Amino acid sequence: MSEYIAIGDRVLYNNHHLVAFNKPAGVPVQPDPTEDPSLLQLGSTYCKTQLQLIHRIDRPVSGVVLFAKRKDALQGLHQQFRARSVRKTYLAITAVTPPEEKGSLVHYLRKRKGKHQAEVLDNPADDAVEARLDYALVGRSERYFLLRVDLQTGRYHQIRAQLAHLGCPIRGDAKYGFRRRNPDRSIDLHAWQLEFHHPRTNIVETVTAPLPQTPLWQAFNFDGGAIKSDQ
Repeated sequence: MSEYIAIGDRVLYNNHHLVAFNKPAGVPVQPDPTEDPSLLQLGSTYCKTQLQLIHRIDRPVSGVVLFAKRKDALQGLHQQFRARSVRKTYLAITAVTPPEEKGSLVHYLRKRKGKHQAEVLDNPADDAVEARLDYALVGRSERYFLLRVDLQTGRYHQIRAQLAHLGCPIRGDAKYGFRRRNPDRSIDLHAWQLEFHHPRTNIVETVTAPLPQTPLWQAFNFDGGAIKSDQ
């Protein structure tokens, strides 16, 4: 997929210190064993400088990815991520409505041995880390539901695993229990918004990635928070 990306059309935010792109689903953020062109490589070519990785989203996920152009910007954003002062908001499509229209989830996650998958525990364990998120039902279509997810922690496969544990696996995410894969092996999880302090000015910046241009995503007519029903 990545060879067809017009990377310049994917720029969401750009200055001397930072650049953000709207990553398509299916493109790796950084080089992986497939050797497919990564967003890091494509972005570095576009910016004519070697970009620095600040954070990641999974390959099948779309949305905002922020890179640093300077070492001091990288250090500043890393510190914000460690302090959990960066606000990360996702949108997820599921075929099952959650038990409550909004709520908070607290679980404990650990990687399954020998698998690229997270295991969800209801109680603490020595080899598990706490995972917290808030969710709200913000849209409905004829067959699906749109959830807004605000991450309080950033764990491996956190949203995918916690929503599946709730009984609401993300559409296309067969790894976590959805009934079938999407044809392009994407999952319907979108890193919609990233809010952070600019490392030089300390001004709060909000970067928003438009929703994928597919009929399913566009059917929700999402405006940032209100519940919509188009179909």
